[in-house]
Parts: sequence; C-alpha cells; structure tokens
Amino acid sequence: MIRIGTMNRLRAERDTSVGVFLEDERGNDVLLPNKYVPETLREGDFIDVFVYTDSEDRPVATLREPYIQRDEFGFLEVVSVTSVGAFLDWGLEKDLFVPHKEQSIPMQVGRRYVVYCYLDRDTDRLVASSRINRFLDDRADDLEEGQEVDLLAYEHTDLGLNVIVNNQYRGLLYKNELFRPVSPGDRLTGYVKRIREDNRIDVSLQRQGYENIEPNAQRILDTLQANNGFLPLNDDSAPEAIYKTFEMSKKTFKKAIGTLYRERRVIIKDEGIFLA
Repeated sequence: MIRIGTMNRLRAERDTSVGVFLEDERGNDVLLPNKYVPETLREGDFIDVFVYTDSEDRPVATLREPYIQRDEFGFLEVVSVTSVGAFLDWGLEKDLFVPHKEQSIPMQVGRRYVVYCYLDRDTDRLVASSRINRFLDDRADDLEEGQEVDLLAYEHTDLGLNVIVNNQYRGLLYKNELFRPVSPGDRLTGYVKRIREDNRIDVSLQRQGYENIEPNAQRILDTLQANNGFLPLNDDSAPEAIYKTFEMSKKTFKKAIGTLYRERRVIIKDEGIFLA
C-alpha cells in the first residue's frame, strides 16, 4: 500500500512521457516525474521514494527526503504567511501548510517552530501543527527509568524546558539541571530520570547514579592528563566553569572526583585538582 507522507519502496512499472509510474504490491501506482527518474532505472526495478501530494493535490513521488515525515516532529522555518495559514520549508518543492487553527501562536516569516506533520483525514493533505501537546501520548508504558532517549526541545516553562521524548511523549528538563543553553528545536540525547504518578516524564541530560560516575571519572582523568596533571577546579567551583570544561553538572563532578580521591588517583586542594 502506498502511504502518503512517508518513504515507500515501489517497483517501476511503466515509462511515460511525463515520468515513470511506480506500483506497490496491490497495483496502486504513483508518478515519479521525469526530473527525478534516475538514468539507471528500468522497468521492474525497486526504488525508494517519498510520496506526498502536489499543488493539485495529486499523489506524486520524489527522490528528495523531507526534513520531517508524517507522524514526526520537526523544527521548520516559515517561508510565507497568507490569509489561510503559514507555509513551512520542509525540503520539498511544495511547502508544508499550517492552517491558522493549528498555530499555537501566529507564525511569522523567517522564524522556526517545532511542528508535527500529519495527514488531514478531511482533505487527504499533509499538514503541520504547532499545537504540540495534543499529539503527545499520555502514557509512557514502554519507558524505564535510566533509559537513554532522544529529545526534541520545544517549549520553555517556569520549571524548565518541555521536550518531546522519542517522538512520542512529553518530558521535562528542569531549569536547575540545565548547564548549557538549550533552545526549542535542539535535538539532544537524554535519560529518563523519573516517571511520575501522572505519567509525566522527568528527563536529564546525564545518566543518573553510579553508572554516570565511572565514565565521568575517566573523563576527568583524561582531561587532567591532557593539562599536565592540574585543573583549577574543585568542590567550590562555579557550576558554569565545571560544565564548560567537562559538560557535566556540579553534582556529578563532585561525585566523580570523590570517587577518584578515595581511589587515591587525584589530590584535591584549594587551587584545584591534581593527578596523584
């Protein structure tokens, strides 16, 4: 079955003056226009294409892969705004439409927004929405505490930064655990810190507990060795200075150097830490 808004693996069925018609296993076909047809493509060959609708709302195939596909979130730039809505650059000739009713705030040309791409069942058109929360699942049944996850930042709050977890769930990065600038649209690797009773997910940019200490302790040792055995950092250093050097929180840093101190691998003094 040909699925609009995704990559499809289809078979070249017949060559015409306007392009090659591609078919799925059920005999449904879609046109791959001449400008996209590879010279090496022959009838019977299989080819991976993205299928969407053209300016006349007819399904059409392309070799271009858009920045986001159907049922995915992405960070896209507005290229025009009209009386019916906004249009986003998603890497294809036809821009992605965002109706006014699907804009959490009025969109502006030149700005980028986190949006969700979906198929409008009423029109059979691919559209986007910046009303992110209504596309996120409420129950994170397949996640576990400590699990590594993909994050997409999308909204600042009083508590921190709301993120999309694994393209499916809402998560929160707490403000006091952000040790570097993170903005809406940034993609990050994170870790599930806690799944709350309301099924909301607290996430962190660092692994929790002992699992986080050992690799960070090694990072400190490597950095010390690269700096002639001394770094002007210790328990009293500012969190920003620690993050700038090691990309870890002050709490993690203190645990790591504590481990190294107990193993007698470093010496901690007022002026900083030394290799033992």
